[in-house]
Amino acid sequence: MPLLNDKPKDNDDAFALRWYKVRNRVKEEFGQRPDLNAILFLIGMNEVGIVKEKWEKEEKLNLMHIAVCRLLEPEGYYKLTGTDEDGWPHYEAIKGLPTLSMKAQEDLLKKKIVEYFEAI
Repeated sequence: MPLLNDKPKDNDDAFALRWYKVRNRVKEEFGQRPDLNAILFLIGMNEVGIVKEKWEKEEKLNLMHIAVCRLLEPEGYYKLTGTDEDGWPHYEAIKGLPTLSMKAQEDLLKKKIVEYFEAI
């Protein structure tokens, strides 16, 4: 516990706190603490700018894909090519994603999600 420990936080502890703050922020807004997929869905809705009560399964997957593209765009993996007539952003893959374990993929997305929320 940081308040009872004189040792400085290491990067893992500092990141865990930042991730907790993001999840808590979403929980305060929507009433329940989200998992990674729910946060990707919310980012996708934010990027599209459309909020609906009901989304089709394909729309949900598209929103999550938009979120992943948006999060990885600054790393040079995707480039925004424009938006369609409905306002949905479209991305082009610029370079292949590295082969990562599931844990490493999750950690990368969490890092990018924290950066996204800290910027808005």
